[in-house]
Amino acid sequence: MTPSSILLVDDEKAVRDATAQSLLLAGCEVETFSNAPAALLKVTPEFEGVIISDIRMPDMDGLEFLERVLKIDRDLPVILISGHADVATAVAAIRQGAYDLLEKPFSNTQLLDVIKRATEKRRLTLENRALKEALENQTRPGPRIIGQTPSIMQLRKMITRIANVNADVLIWGETGTGKELVARSLHEQSKRRDHNYVAINCAAIPASLLDSELFGHEAGAFTGAKGKRIGKFEHANGGTLFLDEIEGMPLSTQAPLLRVLQERKIERLGSNHLIPLDIRVVAATKVDLKDAAERAEFRKDLYYRLNVVTLEVPPLRARREDIPLLFQHFVLVAAARCETEVPPLNSKALHVLLGHDWPGNIRELRNIAERYVLLGETFHFDLAILMNSDEKFDGLSLAQQVACFEKTLIEQALNRHKGNTREVMDALDLPRKTLTDKMKKYGLERGQFQE
Repeated sequence: MTPSSILLVDDEKAVRDATAQSLLLAGCEVETFSNAPAALLKVTPEFEGVIISDIRMPDMDGLEFLERVLKIDRDLPVILISGHADVATAVAAIRQGAYDLLEKPFSNTQLLDVIKRATEKRRLTLENRALKEALENQTRPGPRIIGQTPSIMQLRKMITRIANVNADVLIWGETGTGKELVARSLHEQSKRRDHNYVAINCAAIPASLLDSELFGHEAGAFTGAKGKRIGKFEHANGGTLFLDEIEGMPLSTQAPLLRVLQERKIERLGSNHLIPLDIRVVAATKVDLKDAAERAEFRKDLYYRLNVVTLEVPPLRARREDIPLLFQHFVLVAAARCETEVPPLNSKALHVLLGHDWPGNIRELRNIAERYVLLGETFHFDLAILMNSDEKFDGLSLAQQVACFEKTLIEQALNRHKGNTREVMDALDLPRKTLTDKMKKYGLERGQFQE
């Protein structure tokens, strides 16, 4: 059978050990508990396995344990076992939501069969949830992280996975890679989306004003404080606070920030009243904070407090295959804003775009796209970009360069013809099988282009 993760709860050590041994021999991953309260600490909505519990136990019996588990996740499969099963117990267990009830003594074959079915049910449940969440994220208005390279697909997957986890997040990436877009995407995909998303650039505010901006102040807290001010933390309560360029935060502000992150409470300047916070903090940096901490330029304790979950945003030069798609997106946005049509890119322009190193990353690409829309065919890509490029693909083999061009040309044709493969075949002068094989090779599907 497929390996299963199992939480096994039974107060009788001999029965617990014997059952666990049988499951281990069958290839299952088993964690055993002598009481239900200890097992409850391991139960989360993300748990991928099955729970097996005895019914008659001290402190908390199996039926109460079942009720508590289903409050955490109503779809978790719980298999109850009992040596005293009767009709009333079985009916009560099934009505409460138990997946199955087994009466002692039961055979290993019988137990493994129930586990196999319960594991498959759990797998399908989690897959359906992930698909539903992905669909909601696609249809929900808000920021979109565009790209099909493995690093970007993994980034989107991680954002979806941690969106509702109550943990602070550190985003690392070069200037212009889209760190704030990642922060906004985290907020929009989370349950906090209906509350405030508040962004502050820690390096852009004078050190003398930063504490007041973050924590707020009472009237008379300092010279010039004529009235009460709500700080960014308090304004973001219930939602998300984005601290951009946190490496530029003065050391004097890092200490109170650390205290707020630990205690989830703030005091306005000039006040002794603690205000509780329900907030997620997302920080972004373009430097290695660990190295900065070693140089005493950033507090080590704050770095480790922020570094619970780290998301790395790749530079544009590391995801060259996404450049045509991103450029087209920025061109369409700019064209809609300017109410103008845009001619398709020629092969020379594509070559220049793919060959440039993009030190300014996505921000630089967006600026080029906007200038292209404004100037149209008179815009010279060679003059705009080749000053800093030797018109070749650094680090890419000839085969990789050819593949980049081929994929880009097919994508453009699919976009122009809205996924109509017959029209694409005619436009590119390709047989059906050749086009089908190449679309499969590059992971292109008609549905992506049919809107």
